[in-house]
Amino acid sequence: MKKHKSGFVTIIGNPNVGKSTLMNAWVGERLSIITSKAQTTRHRILGIINGKDFQLVLSDTPGVIQPNYQMQTSMMNFVKGAIKDADALIYIVEVGKKKIKDEDLLSRIKKIKIPLIVLINKIDKSDQKTLNTSIDYWKKELPMAEIFPLSALTGFYVEEVFNHLISKLPISPPFYPKDQLTDKPERFFVNEAIREQILNNYYKEIPYAVEVITESFEENEKRILINCVIFVERESQKGILIGHKGSGLKKVGIGARKFLQSFFGKKINIELYVKVNKNWRNNISQLKKFGYQN
Repeated sequence: MKKHKSGFVTIIGNPNVGKSTLMNAWVGERLSIITSKAQTTRHRILGIINGKDFQLVLSDTPGVIQPNYQMQTSMMNFVKGAIKDADALIYIVEVGKKKIKDEDLLSRIKKIKIPLIVLINKIDKSDQKTLNTSIDYWKKELPMAEIFPLSALTGFYVEEVFNHLISKLPISPPFYPKDQLTDKPERFFVNEAIREQILNNYYKEIPYAVEVITESFEENEKRILINCVIFVERESQKGILIGHKGSGLKKVGIGARKFLQSFFGKKINIELYVKVNKNWRNNISQLKKFGYQN
């Protein structure tokens, strides 16, 4: 009989390199929102993958950036904390791209003692010469790392890397119940579903000035009744978000409800409100309320 393995694996990388796409592919559920915009992931999100003789706990983290707001500083603290807790580290890069956006973090990666895996992603959009150049670059930059090319979007080499990760896990009983999928509560996924719709439907500063709080989540056998507040920083942003006669907010609600009905497997009634919370991205007490202080 095989001994049970369990471990924490953290995924880091620059914005939009495919971290969330990869985690969702492995978990088999859409836990992390995916858009073409930078800073889509703001929190550390655990995805728990269970097998008969293993439990792999993945940490999806915000893309590495140079912070401009207190909120972004908190986001980078999530990244550093996730590295500290890891039994193995995945550093995912886009083929043809070089350098992490935080040199101090790269120096820290070079000193870690845990297994390090560099995944060169999006090879479906590249050619062999560019891929070979990327492999050679990262072999020199991180000589202690194992390097694998893959495409998280198309699934190329995704299963093989997953099986390799399992082989790296330490012998341990599971950390979480075997039927648990994530560490986040239901309200977190409601907030993220709404924020995803805003990221997809609004531009410029609007998506980045928004935070969502689910104030009530009432569930019965047939449906879930949800009330949410969308916070913005300025009155002008509130007007843009609501739209002409509420058309913008209605579109956000319809899109979020469609995803949440699939996610929870129940009918969803959702009501959205918009409030102004000036300069919340630099307000430490507000950031704690929104779950950014770890």
